[in-house]
Amino acid sequence: MAYRVPFVDPKEHYRRLKTEIDECISSTLANGDLVLRQQLRDFERDLAQFVGVKYAVGVGSGYHALHLSLLAAGVGPGDEVISVAHTFVATVSAIVHTGATPVLVDVRPDYNMDPAAFEAAITERTKAVIPVHLNGRVCDMDRIAAIASRHRLSIVEDAAQALGATFEGRGAGSFGLTGCFSFYPFKTLGGLGDGGAVTTNDANVARMVTLLRYNGEDRESGVYHHHGYTALLDNVQAAVLDVKLRHLPDWIRHRRETAARYTTGLDGIVDLRLPVFDDPRHLDAYQNYVIRTPARDALRQHLRSAGVETLVHWARPLWGHPGLDLAEPAAPESLDICREVISLPMSAETTSEHVDITTAAIQGFFEQHQRQTVMSSDQSRTAP
Repeated sequence: MAYRVPFVDPKEHYRRLKTEIDECISSTLANGDLVLRQQLRDFERDLAQFVGVKYAVGVGSGYHALHLSLLAAGVGPGDEVISVAHTFVATVSAIVHTGATPVLVDVRPDYNMDPAAFEAAITERTKAVIPVHLNGRVCDMDRIAAIASRHRLSIVEDAAQALGATFEGRGAGSFGLTGCFSFYPFKTLGGLGDGGAVTTNDANVARMVTLLRYNGEDRESGVYHHHGYTALLDNVQAAVLDVKLRHLPDWIRHRRETAARYTTGLDGIVDLRLPVFDDPRHLDAYQNYVIRTPARDALRQHLRSAGVETLVHWARPLWGHPGLDLAEPAAPESLDICREVISLPMSAETTSEHVDITTAAIQGFFEQHQRQTVMSSDQSRTAP
């Protein structure tokens, strides 16, 4: 189906950057720079500077960033790692694949970890915590970091959706032992395939992740220090990402302007909750603009009929997938979120016209919904 308002528009994204992307790919290939060459080192340097840390290590995906970070933190069999119940499966899979046990806690209405629930879940086996900065908003890292410090827990930030977001002036991925990023194509900073990175201020962690990502080998000495993985960010991907990184501040500004336009157009609609959270410590990057309504499924179908593409992250909670073998946590907010959320179109290519079409369609839906509610109420009162 061709949408009037696409959720993202990768063809237009490429068209706008075609000259720069084609040039960097051609240069990389012409020089034979395919594995562990200068393009990767340049991107790692520039990413670390953007996030505000000393080191960045390019890896194969956001999942690999999480998994290798946990290994660098010493997490293994017998340990517990606390994270949130409302997240992408890779967050939890990374814990499981270390041999540790995931302990899932609820989120607050801003979709991020509830610090009180985090602290209540800590046991003598807890080794680390993975706060997930969802939708381009950093968690309450003051409270989370204080709790982790008291209990001597490592913090591994899942910042896959929050590159460029800040909390009290600090960037996502700069608070914990590591920050973990994904460069999946439809992220704010997306590659031409999968990719990820680990950010850290710890030289030993950076070195261990660097070894683990490429079969455990020190490439200069040829010595294998670990049984590692094949989890390297390819040079071509790094070259493209470095080009895009130069545009990232402008893209984030555009997303904030787009979010503000959505908020203005949707403010005041009954039974619709907007991602507006009154806390000046946060500056959100709006990877997603997520709304909530009990009429989610009907609204989504209405938007589809109007030519507006939307996504749902995620309609079924993680523990609702039997194959994952996860115990159901006490997470009522997470469960309600799964039933109510819709992500509206949001990208560097989303125009003001796209936003206006979307908000008009949503307004029309709720006006119709309200009329139907009034009619049903009137009929019930007049029924014999």
